[in-house]
Amino acid sequence: MPEGDPADNFPAGYVPPPVWTWEKPSGGRFASINRPVSGATHEKELPRGRHPLQLYSLGTPNGQKVTIMLEELLEAGVSGAEYDAWYIDIGEGDQFGSGFVSVNPNSKIPAMLDCSLDPPVRLFESGSILVHLAEKFGRFLPSEGRARAETFNWLMWQMGSAPFVGGGFGHFYAYAPIRIEYAIDRYAMEAKRQLHVLDTQLARNEYVAGSEYTIADMAILPWYGVGMRENYGAREFLAIDEYRNVARWTDQLLARPGVRRGRMVNRSSGDPASQLRERHDAADFDTNTEDKVAARGGIRI
Repeated sequence: MPEGDPADNFPAGYVPPPVWTWEKPSGGRFASINRPVSGATHEKELPRGRHPLQLYSLGTPNGQKVTIMLEELLEAGVSGAEYDAWYIDIGEGDQFGSGFVSVNPNSKIPAMLDCSLDPPVRLFESGSILVHLAEKFGRFLPSEGRARAETFNWLMWQMGSAPFVGGGFGHFYAYAPIRIEYAIDRYAMEAKRQLHVLDTQLARNEYVAGSEYTIADMAILPWYGVGMRENYGAREFLAIDEYRNVARWTDQLLARPGVRRGRMVNRSSGDPASQLRERHDAADFDTNTEDKVAARGGIRI
């Protein structure tokens, strides 16, 4: 570690111990669900619906990647992509239930069971789920070698880069218990660098991986398109609207019916009419958005 006067550290006098131990909550918005160990904290089985694909998720950027993919498949007429989407309340610790942990030992959303196979196949990590669905149904992943490789390049770029936006910039700018200039500056610089990478790519291509709409677009949109506009209250701070190619691409994708529906599923914030906590049938978009459920006194039909 860099040497210096501990009095200059934050808090003043802080010196990291030889071995870190978990002695107090970390602080911030998600302190109650953060812990340094894995595994289930309680017994709770996951529900099962009638469709082959069972999704357990929340409408965060990572969750939206998968629901956008599923709704795009259905929009394309792929009937085998019908699914049940179950709401996982991470604030209440649903991801630490024994059933969820059996599907995803990492206790993160989204998680999925593909029950069309016997025994069912468990799927976790949003990128893994996107690839599984793309290969299963032969959609949104090019078969030609160069285009396929470019799609994977950008899918993996998103998977590796987004933690610096969410866990880095988003945490220190919006969720940390205190504002730390060094941390915000460090991650704001990286967030803007990533936006410039994407903006430069989209200046030359209609979609992220080229001329074809792919799972790379579905993975990147919730984080760098919609997410950077809506999350963290940092649209002005990061000058998001200056990235005009990203804006063009974002608006183009938001006009797609599958994207619009996918962004509603398992959502728990924003306009109640845009929230569909659980999705078990296409009719749910007309009958079970939160505004209509609330008008019926909490009853889903």
